[in-house]
Parts: sequence; structure tokens; C-alpha cells
Amino acid sequence: MVLSDVRPGLEQRKSVRVLVDEAHQEAWSVRPELSAAMRPEHPGDASYAGAAVLLDDRDFVVTVNSGEPLTGEVLSGADVLVVAHPSDPKWERTTGSGRALLGPDELDAVRTFVERGGGLVVLGETEQDKYGNNLNELLAAFGLRIEHATVYDYVAYHKTESWVLGSVVSLREAGFFPQARQAYFYRTGVVSADGEHSWLGAFTSSTADPPRAGLLGLARYGAGRVAVFADSDLFGDDCLAEHDHVRLWLDTLYWVSASAFSAPVLASGSFSTDESWWASLSEVVSELRELEDGDGSIDLSRHDAEACRSLVQAVAEAIGVASDRFPHQRGYLEAVVEDLEQWVRAGFVKPDFARSLAAFHPERSRADGTRFLVVFPMYTPNASLETRFEALVVEVPWPGWIASLEKTHFENPKFVPVHLLDATAGYDGECAVLFPETVSASPPAPNDFGAIFCDREASRLHKVVRAATPILGLELPPEVQALFASEALLRDTFLLWDLVHDRAHSHGDLPFDPFMVRQRLPYWMYSLEELRCDLTAFHEAGLLAARELPFARYVQYAVLFDRILRFPVTGSRVRNYDGLGGQILFGFLHREGVVRWTDNQLRVRWEQLEVATERLRKEVEELYRAGIDMTRVSYWLAAHDLVAKYVKPNLASRWVSERGAAMDESDPRAWIAKVDDDEFPLSIFYRNLRQKLVAAGALASA
Repeated sequence: MVLSDVRPGLEQRKSVRVLVDEAHQEAWSVRPELSAAMRPEHPGDASYAGAAVLLDDRDFVVTVNSGEPLTGEVLSGADVLVVAHPSDPKWERTTGSGRALLGPDELDAVRTFVERGGGLVVLGETEQDKYGNNLNELLAAFGLRIEHATVYDYVAYHKTESWVLGSVVSLREAGFFPQARQAYFYRTGVVSADGEHSWLGAFTSSTADPPRAGLLGLARYGAGRVAVFADSDLFGDDCLAEHDHVRLWLDTLYWVSASAFSAPVLASGSFSTDESWWASLSEVVSELRELEDGDGSIDLSRHDAEACRSLVQAVAEAIGVASDRFPHQRGYLEAVVEDLEQWVRAGFVKPDFARSLAAFHPERSRADGTRFLVVFPMYTPNASLETRFEALVVEVPWPGWIASLEKTHFENPKFVPVHLLDATAGYDGECAVLFPETVSASPPAPNDFGAIFCDREASRLHKVVRAATPILGLELPPEVQALFASEALLRDTFLLWDLVHDRAHSHGDLPFDPFMVRQRLPYWMYSLEELRCDLTAFHEAGLLAARELPFARYVQYAVLFDRILRFPVTGSRVRNYDGLGGQILFGFLHREGVVRWTDNQLRVRWEQLEVATERLRKEVEELYRAGIDMTRVSYWLAAHDLVAKYVKPNLASRWVSERGAAMDESDPRAWIAKVDDDEFPLSIFYRNLRQKLVAAGALASA
């Protein structure tokens, strides 16, 4: 049985297959009907259905092994195995299938499964030896053991002295940084760890009997991970919602699933850069672009006209061959050929591809996996402002959950997320967008679509976070580690983030044109606009995560780290509005104590992140509301003051030194002329971080 088969709804990508074993007389079941049969008077005392739902709502597919031995074949369909308290039926009401003992072949199969990267979660009980299972025989290979004991605590207890407090700890050597801090274990045993790669992750209190004893064991074995608890009640339906139990369950499952999240992205289709049609097209387009001047024209005094015409004809023929593979683009590709022919007739002047741009409508075909061939003379933002012919093949990711959200929550008909499958040399830089205004066309360019390369954005953030984590000593919770281990998950995160961010530019109190085609305002105004849109995405993601799509919380983590780790140290310091937005967020969170640089380590108080960030969002939005009633220069000054609360202005800032001397608003352009290229310089923290990231190869240059 697959749990999600009976729980339809918004379904995100699933990264981990969890197999819950119910074939060895387990005392718990994730199947409500079986739990009810086991304990008809109180099914919750035999049910892990709630724990399974928590997983199914997130990145996991939960299935049940109800009758098969744990062979290599059975385990090949899983990434994580959960074994919840097998018992001889004389001690517990059980699933009633098989024997509590794992056979020798099963023990070997499970060990091999873990060694090859599988995760294993084992739940034992008080007085472990009496239940007739051989879990300790299984756990011995991992340096872990469930001791035959019952813990009592007459001081740190919940309801009764046998319901004892357990403190959860971080383990840097194990890479285990849980968000859970405490749990209450009911009639629990004790876990011991004596292996080279095994540790204890939760302990009884100093007043317990026995004191400071292990309640959670963790181990790494080969490429896999193991977690073992000495109590199984804390994740049952009766106790799951109490204290930090939900958080501890998720922390544990994300931690043992590390290998599954690290699996490489599988291509969704069969595109190969070696395909003959693409090899021909990209080759002739590359030859053509080498002949162009900076405005896209070809100087016939330096290049043979007939050779140029032959090359353009070759491009047109290659497009004709390719068009059979893109039947939904037939009208556009025909228009490209017509524009090429017109360019030749005009004598290779600055190209005008208005006709083909008007025919290019990727926003009308947002179906998951749809591919587009793009051939335009264009400039590539963040790479080069010179116009060159480019050829691209892109694919639209549009899974059902994002289609539903765009339709019901975040209507954004022009937004087109894409993955870049291949491109000519202009896209060798960091360009992450394909906008109509980048195409060489007679004005005005139609504003029909905005294509954003989610895969490129994800790749850059992934690279920086992986480099910054050891540099800063960041302790990332297990689900955050999962996000930055999974390229596919990070791409989907940007898919949702970009949808909401892009929409936010045209929603809310907007006292100025939010779109940054030309910087006609002091650049910190664009910093605040980009930050406002990201804070909006952060806020909306929190609402989504709480109400209907837990996956959305990944947007909050991505916003945090892209803003505070990547943006400030990327690019030049010449009016870097994206960088300044990140500096503002970091400065605010550092002042609030949510992030803190101490002991050469960047620490994050994860439990306070959402509430604190909401305060900054409201502060920025209040400036926007007030700005509608201000003059332009007054508004710019108010925005400068807000930024200066969290990022110190340049000591040479004329916006600080001269504002009292000449408060003349008759010529706003004169005020823009006073803006220093680096009006808000990098702090000591960011200068040092930038140097270290460059040395680690995570940034192109210092």
C-alpha cells in the first residue's frame, strides 16, 4: 500500500521511499484499519498513521511491507526502512504477520541495504530482552544496542515518573543538528553506543535512574545511516503531537535519508547535445555570432557578404530541420526564418526580430516537460550587453502542484520557469533570465512572458551554501541539509519562490515602477523592491507550509541563504542592488539576534526566523505605504534612512553629509548624481566571507 494513493491533494516531488515493516509482529501499524483491529478499544495506542502522514505530506512516499521477508529485492524499492518494536504476541498486540525474529538472510540484507546508502530507523522498548526479537543482533554491526532497562525520573517527568524527559543534542561529528530540543519517553529503555561511528543523540536528565543515559542512538555505516530509539510510544498517535515529538520524528527521518536526497537529478527527457539537428544548429549560430558587432550588425566592409548570406541560409535550414521537433512552435520558427531573410535584405544592419518575438509565446504552453527552441539576436543580462545571435533549448517544469497554486493562489500568466538544456556561448555566463526586452527588436517589445532559469539559480545557491557551510561552521537542521543536498528539490524550491516573487512586483503598495530595466532611481530603491518581493515570498511560503503544502518551507530557507550568503558577495560593488538587499536582511537578523557571528561560527535561531523576518517585511511595507504620500526625494531619503538602520552608509556618503545643506527637490536627478557607487559598503564579515568563498572556488572572483 502507498499512503499517498488514498490521500489526494497538492503533491510535491517525492525524494525518499520509506518502507515500514509490518511483517515481523510489530506492535505498531501505519494502517488505521489494522491498528483498529489490534486495539479496538483504543487504536491510537497501536497506530503510527500520524507519523506516516507527516512524512507523506513532505518529501516521502510511505509504503508497507506486510508479509514479505526483508530481502535485497524487497529493500531495493526503499531508501529508508522503519522497524517499529517487533514483539512476541504474548507481550504485545501485534500486526500478526511472520516472526518477531529476523532471519540470518534478513539481517544480512538489512546491513547491506544500510551500507549501500539506506536509512534504518529502529524503535525498541522498555525491558527490551523479553520481547523475543533480535534487534540487538541487527544493531551490533552499527555499534548500537538497546539495553534491558526501564527509566524512572521523579523530578523531570510528565504525568508519571515513568514518562521521562529526554534532552536532544546536536552532534557535529554525526552531522546531526536537530530542531527538536526535548521529548518525553514513556517507559523507555536505554540505548548505548560503542562503535567508532556511533553516537548518542538524546539523554535522560541528571535526576533520572539511570542518569544521563542514552535514549537515541545514531550511527553511520558505509554510505547509510541508522537511528534507534529505546521507546516507540513517543511517535504513536497518542503522543506524537506533544512537546517536540513531531520535530524529532522529522529530524530523524531527514537525517537517515541523506543518501536519497543526494541522488543525482534524472533527466526528464531524451535531449542530448550530440543530436545531429542541435549540433548543426548550434554550430552555424555560433559561427554567425562571431561575425557580429556589438549591436548585432555585421560590417560588410570586413566580412564577405556572400559568405554571410550563406551562413544565414544555413541557420534557416537548420531551424527548418529542427522545427519538426517543436510542432507547437511552428509559427514562431517560421517567423524567425522570415526575420533572418529580412535582415539579409536590409544589409545585415542591427537586427530587428520584432515579428518573431511577437510570435514567441512560451507562457501559452506551460505544460510539464514542454520544450522550446529559442533563436534570437539578444543580449544576456549579467553576462554581456552586446547583442549576438543565440540558440537555446529549454524545458518548462510545470508539475501539478505549481499549476494548481498559480491558478488558485498566485495568478501569474506571464511567468515561465525553465531549465536550460543547452545554449550557445552567450549563456556561458550566469544569465538566469530570458525576457522580451533582451531581444533585438523595434520598440516597444511585447511584455508577454518572463522566463526564469530555476535550474541555474538553484545551482548557484547550491554551490555557495555547500562552500559556506564549513567556512561559517553552519549547523543546518536535517531538512535544510536535505534541501541543499538535492538538486531536484532546490530547483522545485526556486520554481515556487520565483512564481511568488515575480508576482509580488505588481502587487501591493507600489509608489514607483518596480521593474528594473533602467536605474532611474537611487539603487537602494531597487534593493528594497527586490527584498520586498523576497520577503513576500518568505511570508506566503510560511502560510502555505502551515496550511496545505509543507514543502513551501523550503522557500524560506532558500530566501534566507540566497539573500545573506550569495547576493552580498556576488558581482561588483557598483550599485549592486541585489547585494544590498542581502546586506539589509543580514543586518536586521543579526541585530535581532536571529543570526549571530560568534566563536567563528554563524549561528541561526531557527525557531525565531519566521517571526523576525515578518517584522522586517512589515517595516518595508510601511515605508511603501508612507511613500505614496511623499515627494520623490523625501521618499528616497526615507528609504536611505531605513537601509542605514541595518547597513552603515559609506563614510563618503553625500546623502548623509549634504542632506541638511541643500534640501532642494527641484531636480531629483541631481540627487541621483550624489549616489556613491558603493553607498553601503560590505561589512568586515562579508569582506572576509567573500575572500574565503573565492578561495573555495564558489565565486568567480573577488
